[in-house]
Amino acid sequence: MEVVPLFSKIYGQGRPLIILHGLFGMGDNWTTHAKMIASNGWEVHAVDQRNHGRSPHMQMHNYDALAADLEQYIADHRLTDVVLLGHSMGGKTVMNFSVRNPQLIDALIVVDIAPKSYPIHHDTFIAAMKSVDFTTAKSRKSVEIILSKTLSNSGIIQFFMKSLFWKTKEDLAWRFNLSGLESELPNVGEALEFGYFDGPTLFVAGGQSGYIEEEDESKIYEHFPNATIQKIDKAGHWVHAEAREEFASCIQDFLKEL
Repeated sequence: MEVVPLFSKIYGQGRPLIILHGLFGMGDNWTTHAKMIASNGWEVHAVDQRNHGRSPHMQMHNYDALAADLEQYIADHRLTDVVLLGHSMGGKTVMNFSVRNPQLIDALIVVDIAPKSYPIHHDTFIAAMKSVDFTTAKSRKSVEIILSKTLSNSGIIQFFMKSLFWKTKEDLAWRFNLSGLESELPNVGEALEFGYFDGPTLFVAGGQSGYIEEEDESKIYEHFPNATIQKIDKAGHWVHAEAREEFASCIQDFLKEL
């Protein structure tokens, strides 16, 4: 399996903490929280996973590959006793990594995802992004208008707009590998099939998202026997953006105990 060198932005000095974003995101989505955590004595690595942000594009996109990329990143940066924080797809990556490499990490934070299988449910998002023809869409505003024809949630539109960049002086493009991710999408929902990590673990659930249900708790404790599950009632799936202060407080309280 070919691993890729992951792009990151590093904030602060101290104990290492790595943040992994969700599907169609990038490390920059986490800048506010990364700086906040860094201000409390942590060296925070906000990482772009493969096929996202400024990291390389590859055809293969599954949790074996994502975990292998993370292992290489940790080795390249000579990190030890790492705390991992992952949201959604990033949460699945850190879960998979932790059960394979428990000796490399101190603690785990998983944001609004469980170790179960999820059905494919990103069809509308992909259709919206594929509807953008960059041969004719030559401004950020025109892309936003095209997306709004399919997507009604302005927050989600702005989330995708953050991954729009000028590939050349005249041409816009998505930072993520849209075609590659579309073909590999079934892998993103796969369950964690084996193993356990018995270090300190925090699951943060969005109370309005439906991603972590009460019946998922037994599977969480099966793989992560030292887990605490904390629900932020007013938040949906993008917990860190929708309930910023409550989420930050939750993370800080957990980190203080390590």
